[in-house]
Amino acid sequence: MAAAMGPAEFSAVMSRSARPQNIVPRLQRGRYTGLGPTRVSQIPDSLLRERDKIAKWNGIPHLVQKLYENSQPNNDGLLLCQGILKEISPLLSVEAMTFVTEDVKGAQESKFPNTHIFDLFGGVDLLVEILMRPTLTPQKKKQKMSEDLVKDCLSILYNTCICIDGVTKRLSERNDFVLFLFTLMTNKKTFLQTATLIEDILGVKKMIHLEDIPNLTNLVASFDQQQLANFCRILSVTISELDVGNDDKHTLLAKNAQQKKAAGPSRAEVNQVTLLSIPGFIERLCKLATRKVSETAGTSNFLQELEEWYAWLDNTLVINALMHMATEEADQSSTTEIADESALAASQLRSRLPQSMKIMHEIMYKVEVLYVLCVLLMGRQRNQVHKMLAEFRLIPGLNNLFDKLIWRKHSANHVLHGQNQICDCSPEISLKIQFLRLLQSFSDHHENKYLLLNSQELNELGVISLKANIPEVEAVVNTDRKLICDGKKGLLTRLLQVMKKEPVESSFRFWQARAVESFLRGVTSYADQMFLLKRGLLEHILFCIIDSECKSRDVLQSYFDLLGELMKFNIDAFRRFNKYVNTEDKFQIFLNQINSSLVDSNMLVRCIVLSLDRFESQTDAVKVAEVISQCCLLSYMSHVENRLSFLFRLINIIQVQTLTQENVSCLNTSLVILMLARRKGKLPFYLNALREKELSEKYPGFLLNNFHSLLRFWQEHYLNKDKDSTCLENSSCINFSYWKETVSLLLCPDTAAPCAIISYVDKAYMSVDKDFSEE
Repeated sequence: MAAAMGPAEFSAVMSRSARPQNIVPRLQRGRYTGLGPTRVSQIPDSLLRERDKIAKWNGIPHLVQKLYENSQPNNDGLLLCQGILKEISPLLSVEAMTFVTEDVKGAQESKFPNTHIFDLFGGVDLLVEILMRPTLTPQKKKQKMSEDLVKDCLSILYNTCICIDGVTKRLSERNDFVLFLFTLMTNKKTFLQTATLIEDILGVKKMIHLEDIPNLTNLVASFDQQQLANFCRILSVTISELDVGNDDKHTLLAKNAQQKKAAGPSRAEVNQVTLLSIPGFIERLCKLATRKVSETAGTSNFLQELEEWYAWLDNTLVINALMHMATEEADQSSTTEIADESALAASQLRSRLPQSMKIMHEIMYKVEVLYVLCVLLMGRQRNQVHKMLAEFRLIPGLNNLFDKLIWRKHSANHVLHGQNQICDCSPEISLKIQFLRLLQSFSDHHENKYLLLNSQELNELGVISLKANIPEVEAVVNTDRKLICDGKKGLLTRLLQVMKKEPVESSFRFWQARAVESFLRGVTSYADQMFLLKRGLLEHILFCIIDSECKSRDVLQSYFDLLGELMKFNIDAFRRFNKYVNTEDKFQIFLNQINSSLVDSNMLVRCIVLSLDRFESQTDAVKVAEVISQCCLLSYMSHVENRLSFLFRLINIIQVQTLTQENVSCLNTSLVILMLARRKGKLPFYLNALREKELSEKYPGFLLNNFHSLLRFWQEHYLNKDKDSTCLENSSCINFSYWKETVSLLLCPDTAAPCAIISYVDKAYMSVDKDFSEE
């Protein structure tokens, strides 16, 4: 690579043309090729001034040159640097504000000329050098940088990242700079600027090793509660698994292939372990999550609060709502004769907004804290996290906040977001969703779920078990009553109450149903089911499915799943169902909802099939016949042609290449139907029925070949040593060994075996040896 030319050479070249824009392409070429000038110090000052007048660069190149000269290690001009930055900053901040307030799509040079010129002439790289210089200078010669200089550098860098595409990515590639930024967070005066820039960079970089951050433990210990909450915004990126982005990458095939390639735990998992090793970290998060708003009220003045508010604010909907509130107050007082109406509005804004800011401020950081706790609850250290959250009384604390902060009013209707979609909602909506997701993660297949009840409600579970003459659940007996909810109602009961009041069109229904369903997951508990049935949950679900004309797939799926867990093996629940669905029209609406999307309703179908089998296996045949005849749902499923109809469709709607975490349950439900048939010696009959279905639809071999491929994938997926099979056992009450045996029978290569799929496929249509991973 040729050496970069000096000022004299560059001046000679540039004098050949009077066009000011020639400097720009030469700088751009120099940056990418190393041929020609690469920074402003290589361009004569006189030439810069001349070109500046013509191109109207507002003196930015000259200011960058002065900044370079005064920031050199052998120069004592850091004080002068601060004055230079004061001149540069307003020119760039105006453009950054335009980007934010006007929601500019796609940063362009023409829209942000000042910022573009600042970056083009090396301003960004120079600010990085200035910030990092103390780390590169020998200890004895270190120059002291003022806090204001650091803040100005960080603010200008952030503004440049906002306006110019590629700047954030360039900074993210400087791993030394990214880690250095964390060291600046120890200074409270530069904390917010540093945190904001780090968050923006990690939005591109996505992942760093937390253990590489210098003195991480001491850094976290130095944070006050507000800083720790803001730090959670950064942590949320570093401990979450990267979203691969493409739908096809979300298939189980792709995920399994990715896991095979990955050697050891992911970076996110390593970061989670690093966090959990920090003394007192989880305890402080629990205190943050459960702190009451009144405890945050201080005596700080309005301007200080306003500064903090803007520092935290990342959703313009919130500030718009608060401004609207102040405007309404001004309108109500408009009849009063006041000379300066704007002074009145400002006065009212000052009197009302500070407390609103405190509440919203509290809500916003609780969202971040709850998210971090939720991610940790879903990680490999789940049991360790569970133990700490229980010990630090997270659940009772959230219960005490429920009415006053978490669900203090109904939020406005909003667009439903799927489980993995980014939510650009208001802070209040985000808090509700994050709270419900935390409850779901906390309760799911864990004995600590009973901490969501209070003492009286725990006693109620015992009474239900006693009346039913069944042993009390061991987890209930072992629950530490010092750690449960206090007050008149536990958290689960409060959730049920708001769930039943939720407006028909509200998407909170989805998250609420998920949270309640997670309480029922695991080994089926009659007492848990009856606890919820006594509170009218079944009738509420049926109203939503049948009477409310619910059209949302996500909400319907969540209600079908919850209904399945609520009714499974519970004869009282089926009787309640029949009492509510007391007309043929209602039953047909219910069936239509099930059949409209079997992917969404298949868990309920599985529940009905399993429950019917359980009831039929009871010794009192007369009582069983009576129960089945009295329940339209059981009676419908008792007809073999209806079970076969579900089986055909379950196999037909999925293929190995389209299997995801959402629809793989269809494969398991089809297996449940066949396992129950095997118990009764009817597996060959079902396989033959599949063959006849193929022939009648003139697609010989299609269903059975597809099912064969699906079962081969099932073996690869569920027999993996890292795969937890207890979920399949708990959901079906069928030992996992029976699952494995049944799949092996179905995949038997012997064409004479009566339970082998291959026995029912004509040789001409057989493609069972096809490698599904390459299709």
